[in-house]
Amino acid sequence: MRVASGVSHEEYDMSLACAICGKTSARGNNVSHANNRRKRTFKPNLQRIRASVNGQPKYIRVCTDCIRSNKVEKAVRPSLLVD
Repeated sequence: MRVASGVSHEEYDMSLACAICGKTSARGNNVSHANNRRKRTFKPNLQRIRASVNGQPKYIRVCTDCIRSNKVEKAVRPSLLVD
């Protein structure tokens, strides 16, 4: 993978990976009924959510598997808290 000038590999690839588990795209084949094989990529289902990171709210990209298994703590807006 090429890296843009002045940007480290980790910073360049962050939008393609889950911030919690690190899941990235996988390579495979589309296989037709006639068994013709074509290269393809399987991309993770990443969602941009507002999570609590070190006690501060921050937007991060997390895969749906991590959201469903409660591996990420969502940040709550103070205006939504009822007294």
